[in-house]
Formats: sequence, structure tokens, C-alpha cells
Amino acid sequence: MTVDLAGLTRRPIAPKDAAALAELLNAIEAVDTFGEYYSEEDAADQINAPLLDLDRGTVGVFDGGTMVGYSSAAHRPLAEGVHRVIVSGGVHPDHRRRGLGAELLAAGTASAKALHALHHPGLPLAVDVQNNARNDGALACYRAAGMTPVRWYSHLRHPLGAAVVEVTTPDGLALEGYSADNDAEFLAVRNEAFLDRWAGAPTQPEQWRALLGWPAFRPDLSFLLRDAGSGTAAGVLLTFSWDADTRATGVRDAHVMTLATRRAYRRRGVATALVHRALRSARDDGFDRVSVETDADSPAGGNGLYERAGFTVARTEVRYTLDA
Repeated sequence: MTVDLAGLTRRPIAPKDAAALAELLNAIEAVDTFGEYYSEEDAADQINAPLLDLDRGTVGVFDGGTMVGYSSAAHRPLAEGVHRVIVSGGVHPDHRRRGLGAELLAAGTASAKALHALHHPGLPLAVDVQNNARNDGALACYRAAGMTPVRWYSHLRHPLGAAVVEVTTPDGLALEGYSADNDAEFLAVRNEAFLDRWAGAPTQPEQWRALLGWPAFRPDLSFLLRDAGSGTAAGVLLTFSWDADTRATGVRDAHVMTLATRRAYRRRGVATALVHRALRSARDDGFDRVSVETDADSPAGGNGLYERAGFTVARTEVRYTLDA
């Protein structure tokens, strides 16, 4: 633990900090507009992520009992070619323009290097950060640290209601909902499909169990398309919805967290059918909209699929990287 001349304390984030982290993230949201709000439980889910190394990978900055800044580095348990460590962080709006952002970015980069040396010392390291494309202060901080933009991500929304159209399930495929019986197939399809994506990496079973253990997971709005002939799972869609977002905005949002299609079943309408089923189910369950984040540069054309379904872009985020 360290203390600077301004009296701010720095130490690793601990499980006891969930309420303080939620308060900080919500204060950041009020200015930086990621469209994300946090309850104490949501923040605890982030802190208690099974592969997050709190001692080596996190720094919290405190003014007394109030968290005013943080950084968090998340390593990849499996990596090929390049080990990409994602660094997250932020500074309370009342404590900006004091050098904390640059300090925390440097701390996150140092954490990424320490985790890299521990887990994948034989691979090149890339340190990645991502932020709202309109957050000029954060982007300037990244550039000053020698980072360069490498990827853009679109956040899209669908208004539901009359904008939902009927789409039939492709011939030879059968739709089923998420269950404990097909859980392993959801993970297998997700991992196979994501290997084809930029910086894609398999999700480990412990990560999967933690993710689906979040209260935000909506199994009733999550679906699998199966080849009726062979029994093979062709594609999957997972939906999440956060109560904290609804309380803050008054809008019930169903977020498509994962949409994945096995390579052998692509260009057969699998993803389109899954998205439209999610739209219909969310509408029928009283949701106000459906949202999703897509890689705008993906060769799979994620934006086009969603825009054809009636989604529009709400904001853009940009990823910066540092080859370290």
C-alpha cells in the first residue's frame, strides 16, 4: 500500500471493495456514457472473476474510504501467437486532470507485464485498452503512452415493438432453449467460433461457470440451433440483462452477449434466425430494446447482420494497443 502527497492511498482491489467500485463506475458512467450501470453485486461479479489476479493485476486509488480510480489487467489463460492482456480502468470525474489517469494506465501496463511474465513469457505481449470513441481525454492518454488504435466496436440497439419481423428457422435446423443438458454445447460452439475472430480465445470452464452464474444471465432468452439430422449444435446465442441498468434508465434492455456459429454452418441463416428469435422473445417478455456489441471490422460482417434485423448504432468504442 502506498500514499502520495495528496493523501490518496493505492492498494490492490479486494472483495470488500465491491460497493466502492460500483459507486466509482456509476460516477464514471455519468460523464463517459458507456451505457453500463453497476449494483454492488455486479461489481462483486467483476472483482471475483475466477481468473482475475487481484494482487498482481489490480490497483485501487482511495480518498479515505472512497475509491476514486482503479486499473485492472486481465491475462489470457490460453494464448497463441500473441498474449493480449486487456487493461480496464477509470478515474472519478472529480479527480481528473491530476495525472491519475496516466498513473493508472502505467500501473495497468506494469500489471500486464507481470502477468505476462508469469503465464506466457515465451510469447509477444500486447496491452489492450478500450473506451468510448468520444472520450477525448482517455484517448489522448492512450496516445501519450505510445498506444495506437487497432479496432472499432459498434454498440447497436433494436427498438423491438413493430420493428420485429418474423423469420423462419432454416430447413434442417431445430431451435431449443438453453438448459443444463446443452450447456456444454453452448460453450463448445462459442469457443470454436471465437477462434476465427480477431483476438479470439477459448473461454475456460471456470470462466464459463462464473459468467453464467451472474444474476444478469437470461437462460429463457438464450437459444441453440441444432442440425436435426446429425444432432450437431450449429449456433448459439446468449442474452443478459442487468437490473442496475433498468433502475438507472427505466429501460429494460436485453443484451446479446454471445452470438456464435460453427464454421460449417455459416451463411445458412443460423445467426439471423437466432437474432430474430431473441428479438421476438425479448419483445414478448416486455423488454424495451435489445442491444449488442460487434466488431465493426469483422470479416463476418456483424454490423450488417444486425442492421438488416433493424438495429442502429448507438455509440462506437475504440481499442488501443501497445506492443510491450
